[in-house]
Amino acid sequence: MVAGIGMSLLGYQSRITLTPELIFTVILPPLIFEAALHLGWKDFKRESPLVLGMAFIGTLLSALVVAAGMHALVGWGWQGSLLFGALIAATDPVSVIAMMKEQNAGKRLRFLMEGESIVNDGAAAVLFALVSAWIAGQDSGVGSVAMALIQTVGGGVLCGLAVAAGLLLIAGRSEDHLVEITLTMLAAYGSFLVAEELHVSGVLATLAAGMLVGNWGKGSRLTEHGGAAMIRFWDFAAFLANSLVFLLIGSREGEQPMGVYLAPASIGIVLVLLGRAMAVYPITALFARTRLAVNWLNRHILFWGGLRGALALALALAAPEALPERDALTGVAFAVVAFSIFVQGLTVPLLLKRAGNEKAEPA
Repeated sequence: MVAGIGMSLLGYQSRITLTPELIFTVILPPLIFEAALHLGWKDFKRESPLVLGMAFIGTLLSALVVAAGMHALVGWGWQGSLLFGALIAATDPVSVIAMMKEQNAGKRLRFLMEGESIVNDGAAAVLFALVSAWIAGQDSGVGSVAMALIQTVGGGVLCGLAVAAGLLLIAGRSEDHLVEITLTMLAAYGSFLVAEELHVSGVLATLAAGMLVGNWGKGSRLTEHGGAAMIRFWDFAAFLANSLVFLLIGSREGEQPMGVYLAPASIGIVLVLLGRAMAVYPITALFARTRLAVNWLNRHILFWGGLRGALALALALAAPEALPERDALTGVAFAVVAFSIFVQGLTVPLLLKRAGNEKAEPA
């Protein structure tokens, strides 16, 4: 990201433009698919009440807190405020998860961070779509919204499972690892694109496809060599996609008139942190006396490690052109992403080291 900002300030103009289409159709599917490959079904089933609670209820609480604050403190209309609250609720803790691996953080903490963030992305994208439909003048009754939510979420999951299952059945007839990798790539991109064409959640479709391939395909439908090669391929694909998107984000950051939006950006950063706190602390407190309890240090890591990234910016850039706050919304979104990466991302290791030290101490 620093390299992207530097190139922009030096006057280098990349021919690749950061657009919602680029992020959604090229960059996002491999990021989601690769992360979902490593989500074990047994772990997900055990942690699902907590993960889904933070991802869905927490995302809604976070969006409402941010929306109410931007409306009251910045003076944005409810449409722009709700849209901003929905898009900025999407977390992208890729760098934090990488740091967790380096610091040898606990397996459960890594799973909670990764699982919550992936499902959270789907929840935020669905919420953004519902708010966009309301802005466009579509029926916004409680029944209509509930039905649209069920169709978007359920349809996305079913679409991802159907596409991945069909391709895994084909992969089972081949012993060529290159064919197997190609079919998993079709599963990642195909599930996303088919879901978007059917107007259901592409993010959740790719999530479902990745989990199915990771849990059923590897070691079952895929050969042993093909399964190992697939993991290495997707590790590299996700690394490449992350490097590209943050380079482009940095380049776009260098072009943003941050001084113009300094006041709303500062308020937005504080509100986003407050919204993230509402998404983590109350939800984890509900499980404090259960087997899913999370200690206070890990709660702080889940809160401070909720970075914003590619999906939030893709949704911001996809905001309706007619929205009065569109330019300000985009500028504030870029400021929030910059703060989360440079401030939160660079200080999370301090919490991770402390968690590692506590883990190493005898009980």
